[in-house]
Amino acid sequence: MKLFNLNKLHHELDSLTFLQVCIGTIFLSIFLIAPLLLMTGQAFISKNGINLTWFTDLLGSPEYVSFQSRGGRFGEVYNGILYLWGFDYGILLNSLIVAAIVTLICSIIGVLVAFFVNRYNFFGKRIFQILLLVPLLATPFVNAYVIGKLFNPRGGLINYIFYDFLHILPWRIDIDGLFGIILAQVLSYYPIVYLNVSAALNNIDPSLEEMAENLGAKSLKLFRTITFPLIIPSLAAGAIITFIFSLEDLGATIGFIGARANPLAKKVVSYQVFSSFAEALTGGISPKVAALAVIILILTVSSYILVQKYVNIRNYTMLSKGGRWGSRVSVPSKHRQSFIFVFLLLLIIIASMPQIGTILLATTDWTTSGALPTKITGEYLTTLWTNQDVTRAITNSLVYSLIAVVIMVIVGSSIAYVVAKRNIPGKGILDLLATIPVAVPGITLAVGYFLLFGQYFRGSVLDPLKDPALLLIIAYSIRRLPFMIRSVHAGLQQIDKSLEESSFNLGAGRTTTFVKIILPLVIGHLISGALLGFVYSMAEVSTSVTLGALREDREPITFFISRIIYGVAAVGSVSIGASMCMLLMAVEIAAMTISNYILKQKVSYLGV
Repeated sequence: MKLFNLNKLHHELDSLTFLQVCIGTIFLSIFLIAPLLLMTGQAFISKNGINLTWFTDLLGSPEYVSFQSRGGRFGEVYNGILYLWGFDYGILLNSLIVAAIVTLICSIIGVLVAFFVNRYNFFGKRIFQILLLVPLLATPFVNAYVIGKLFNPRGGLINYIFYDFLHILPWRIDIDGLFGIILAQVLSYYPIVYLNVSAALNNIDPSLEEMAENLGAKSLKLFRTITFPLIIPSLAAGAIITFIFSLEDLGATIGFIGARANPLAKKVVSYQVFSSFAEALTGGISPKVAALAVIILILTVSSYILVQKYVNIRNYTMLSKGGRWGSRVSVPSKHRQSFIFVFLLLLIIIASMPQIGTILLATTDWTTSGALPTKITGEYLTTLWTNQDVTRAITNSLVYSLIAVVIMVIVGSSIAYVVAKRNIPGKGILDLLATIPVAVPGITLAVGYFLLFGQYFRGSVLDPLKDPALLLIIAYSIRRLPFMIRSVHAGLQQIDKSLEESSFNLGAGRTTTFVKIILPLVIGHLISGALLGFVYSMAEVSTSVTLGALREDREPITFFISRIIYGVAAVGSVSIGASMCMLLMAVEIAAMTISNYILKQKVSYLGV
């Protein structure tokens, strides 16, 4: 039996498979596991040796955890202004509260929208399906700046329309601080849940719901007992990704600080880690910050694993899964159609405010004109190719993202092939390591990189204080690697093993078969994963504004935008940042167009 197993292992672990395993294992060990382990270790070390000093300091400090409000305003009316800022319960607790509220609201909106769009036919449905994805277009930092400007009690467009002009509101509304962060994140992240739940609804065998209806289950009972349990895995996937994205988000907090300078917007973990990198240029990152990053890492990874285990424990299998059927769609009554139409229209108008505002900032004088723009101008868009600092940031991001995509293709295709097609011990561990980056916040990874490569690779090309460019590239590739692996893995699962066996029978080796048979068959999935990786690398925020802050001439596009918004250094500079966001939106639209129409594939955005 042992001899059989050894022979089988020898057959499975050929030179190509061994190389692919080594590529995946070494890359993930050095650039994911090692930095996180070192960061975790340093968080447990103080002057008195190995202990929990930093964690007890954090969790015991009212600055980080307080069960009584330490400030803020919510629902108060003063001098004719309704303040919606939120309350300060400490930096760590604030972040958890914000993430939990954002996840809950996004889940509710995502499920409702997915159900309306996938279960009913109504006027304008196809247009709504496109417009509902507008919030996915990246406008980092500028989106929150736009919301802050719209709801400014003095000169804000929303207050001008509904208070000064229409006289509908009894007070001017001031949205800022933690409440503003929640609003900005909900508008950005609800499509994540919507896309995941939509995919699940389309995969449900309609006969299951039909049988339930024949047994007397109607409307809400049908949804509660049949439909909802079947979409739980996809809902959980979208919810946990939303939770992780909310915890690590820097765009909203920096955007509101730039728009209104409200100190309450700084009372979140992501900003505290971000601000520590400014100190890193002189004194390094303190163990307390490392401990804070470890707490966030534990929260995100454990939440991710628990969700996966919960989903795997329960049985969601459908007997006819994989069959061919038409979607279960009905035509609602005119009253329901009107409600759905109005609901989706209002949602799209509100959710698209950041993108519309970004375009206005980039093409008009809205930055300085007050509530409404007074003229159209192209001067800010021309800075994309005339301003040396802007073109350098754009070029940096293009180079970083393209190189990161090459790394993703090599490492991702290697890991996907081993996991999908080879039967060797430990491939499950490799698969888990390759998936975990989805749950690792970028700010946490940035802290790990600074500690590891700044301490043990000082003076080398990996030293972040000498040149953060290579680490930025690696961080992009690590964080977006799961998208590439999932895309290629989906393609490999559609390839029957008989094709490989036929190649072997004709005398081709494993390497020749992989290059000439496997890769051509999954090239569409490979390109789709590469496009998705490229788009997300260009718009990457958390690692860009932390590692990118360490050397100005290496800054990527998103760090340049953050510097503009955060400093608001000169009149009109925000419009330059908005122009750069328009470039990012154009890149995303181009990538989605290529994937959807040329490759005839839907871009699978996010999921566990």
